[in-house]
Amino acid sequence: MTTLRFPSGLYGVTPEWDDTDRLLDAVRAAAAGGMRALQLRRKNATPEQRAAQARALAPLCRELGVVFLINDHWRLALDVGADGAHLGRDDGDLAQARADAGPNLILGASCYNELDRARQLLDAGADYIAFGAVFSSPTKPQAVQAPLSLLAQARELATRHAAEQGATAFAAGTSAQPSSTVARAAVVAIGGITPALAPQVAQAGADSIAVITGLFEAPDIKAAAQACAAPFPSSCRDADASFFS
Repeated sequence: MTTLRFPSGLYGVTPEWDDTDRLLDAVRAAAAGGMRALQLRRKNATPEQRAAQARALAPLCRELGVVFLINDHWRLALDVGADGAHLGRDDGDLAQARADAGPNLILGASCYNELDRARQLLDAGADYIAFGAVFSSPTKPQAVQAPLSLLAQARELATRHAAEQGATAFAAGTSAQPSSTVARAAVVAIGGITPALAPQVAQAGADSIAVITGLFEAPDIKAAAQACAAPFPSSCRDADASFFS
């Protein structure tokens, strides 16, 4: 059984909605359909608006058993009791964020279409590596394109990295477990993913799919979440089951 450091399946990413009540209702519907993680992504909000929505979402996600991350702002994630943060190229050094935030905050990172960047981020302590856009994205129409074939390569990279970490720890006597049991970083795909495209992305090697428009702008959010979550196997287990207790 593969053990991951980030939930497999549907990873919802919030749209640019100022209406917090609408957002909370949408998150409830997505969670009812099988969404396992949520990222608050508010590029156009004021710091006050972003913080207010983060404070509203954090307890709701805990209640729903959904892992909650905040885009760009790992300090805000700590302040509101979120589970983690997502960092892009311009959002600071992940290794420094890991050193400052400690080992328990989930940190994911954008790798765009760059395996070399993914290697560096895994060394820095990333819990997931995100690639995209795998399809044309209405949210970021100018985003670089990441071919689906990159996902399998990224999974191999993450698997090899976890094995190397485990072997090093075992050899040093800091772990009593063989390297094959070490949890690996997840591979996340993002960009233009719809419920109809989710099976193709899962088959290509993604552990998780990050979805904005295809989820939150769907006429039936719960049904869209169910369709996005359906292709992902139950054979992947999360390293910390307490997220969903």
